[in-house]
Amino acid sequence: MCIRDRRVGIARALAPEPKLIVCDEPVSALDVTTQAQVVRLLGELQRDLGLALVFIAHDLAVVRQVSDRLVVMRGGRVVEEGPADSVYENPRHAYTQGLLAAVPRLEPAEATA
Repeated sequence: MCIRDRRVGIARALAPEPKLIVCDEPVSALDVTTQAQVVRLLGELQRDLGLALVFIAHDLAVVRQVSDRLVVMRGGRVVEEGPADSVYENPRHAYTQGLLAAVPRLEPAEATA
């Protein structure tokens, strides 16, 4: 799916002038550049239109980029919630800790190799 298709989907969601949009995996299966374009567009729309966004995703890097508050669910139940920075920096639930530990990290030495 290309950026144009995502923009069409976003436009359809905006047509009835909602106050809240649920974005279910809005950047899945997109390359990093296109993901950034979609995230930037959603941020601009949120700011300009005063929209609230519920952003559902499995990509924790994208979630951190777009979230003020974070809710972590497991098996349909909330296991942790709070300000995004707090949850990322000090996860309290073992499931959240495991999710964050599984995120690939590039060490600075590896980036220059």
